[in-house]
Amino acid sequence: MFTQNDLNQFSNKGIDIKKIEKQIENFINGFEFLDIKKAAVKNDGLISLDSNKVNEIISKYENNIKGKKIVKFVPASGAASRMFKLLFSFMNSYDNSETKFEKLTKDKSFNSVYNFIKNIKLFAFFDLLQQSIGGEDELNEMLNNKDYNTLISKLLNAEGLDYGKLPKGLLEFHKYDEYSRTPVEEHLVEGANYCSSDNNVYVHFTVSPEYLNTFKKHIKDVKHIYEKQYNVTYNIDYSIQKASSDTIAVDLENKAFRHNNGSILFRPGGHGALIENLNDIDADYIFVKNIDNVVPDKIKDETYRYKKVLGGILFEYQNKIFEYLKQLNKSEGIEDKTIEEVNEFLINKICVLPTKDFSSKTNNEKVDYLISKLNRPIRVCGMVKNEGEPGGGPFWALNNDNTVSLQIVESSQIDSNNAEKNEIVKKASHFNPVDIFCSLKNYKGNLFNLLDFVDYNTGFISEKSKDGKKLKALELPGLWNGAMSDWNTIFVEVPIITFNPVKTVNDLLRNEHQ
Repeated sequence: MFTQNDLNQFSNKGIDIKKIEKQIENFINGFEFLDIKKAAVKNDGLISLDSNKVNEIISKYENNIKGKKIVKFVPASGAASRMFKLLFSFMNSYDNSETKFEKLTKDKSFNSVYNFIKNIKLFAFFDLLQQSIGGEDELNEMLNNKDYNTLISKLLNAEGLDYGKLPKGLLEFHKYDEYSRTPVEEHLVEGANYCSSDNNVYVHFTVSPEYLNTFKKHIKDVKHIYEKQYNVTYNIDYSIQKASSDTIAVDLENKAFRHNNGSILFRPGGHGALIENLNDIDADYIFVKNIDNVVPDKIKDETYRYKKVLGGILFEYQNKIFEYLKQLNKSEGIEDKTIEEVNEFLINKICVLPTKDFSSKTNNEKVDYLISKLNRPIRVCGMVKNEGEPGGGPFWALNNDNTVSLQIVESSQIDSNNAEKNEIVKKASHFNPVDIFCSLKNYKGNLFNLLDFVDYNTGFISEKSKDGKKLKALELPGLWNGAMSDWNTIFVEVPIITFNPVKTVNDLLRNEHQ
């Protein structure tokens, strides 16, 4: 099936042929839908806190971080091209004619090109754009002449700011009185305000290899500003998505898709591949937050508060888990009441429901089961009320061992043709904004191997094209879906104000980003 050249290609990428064969098997058989049992809602899988409890938990976080290494993990390799999809389309069709101008002015919706042009001076990158055009007079002349193609080209293409190719993290997002900040800078500011332990702030960016040096230069240029402002020392490191996490592409007959030179096409395995980057980090705790979910200083306070809430809750649960694990790992016999107490904790607090035959197991079998469920990485996930955003949400779902636990589930993982599952989805109240605090060490202080807790039976297959030919692409289990499937999971409600992603350029015109 594979030639020697193919095997050499696998070896160069660090991919075992068994992994390739498994991926092709996945293309052939597809992935089963996740068996969701019910939505996680308030008081049934989702913690909701009053203001007094919030303040108490924040204090717990602040009192427990001294001496801990806390890393802020920011997936930042995404290109900004999707932000400008509408502008690229417009630029390819607009020709300065009256007909095209009339068409432009008909759509005045928030996400329209008209709204972008009308409010061009409100964007944080406006001053840079004006400079690239030649100055204020030149820009005003361009606007008066309705020469919008040149204007947008100066923003997106290499003869200007080249924003259409840059990573999203390096764009000017927010304007302040005397300067503007990129998302990278906003994450540095965030890190100083909730990740600082002993005045050290650790931040890890996952970046595209072609922009690694650009990221490093940008951070070198700005880091000292925030170190002085917040009296911290930043420890910044980077990683790229590993070539060994790429997935093979196949044609519609599930045979390897080949370039014209005969080599096999591989594609990035999606954000789930970043579990390997996460696994390489030596830290006690990690915050995970996407690069584009940042806001100006004026509304950051709630973000800081609820990041500390996630941390405080994790400390609370982790202390109890470690206490139980120490009891269960005693060499002498474990009392029935201890087994019952730990199982009740698993059911009521960690939301892990055992199999129906649990009560008939021997005490040793029960203890082994309890240890296996408790001795796992922990994640506390912030959840916001669902206001129609696409993406995953909190559910109770069946696991491979027939237990039930909390999972973040994407819509693609749910059988939309199943009426019962659709009813469950309708009852879902919250949405996953990728706001996670993780514990990576066991009760003995040793790092977990995170790859041991991935559900490799999850993934996503999509149809793409290359050189005019159709192909099938495979994404690995998502970072917060299948890649963290076997973690202990706690869901906590957080305010919607903490979720302000920038998916299109016009999102930067929202009040939260101005």
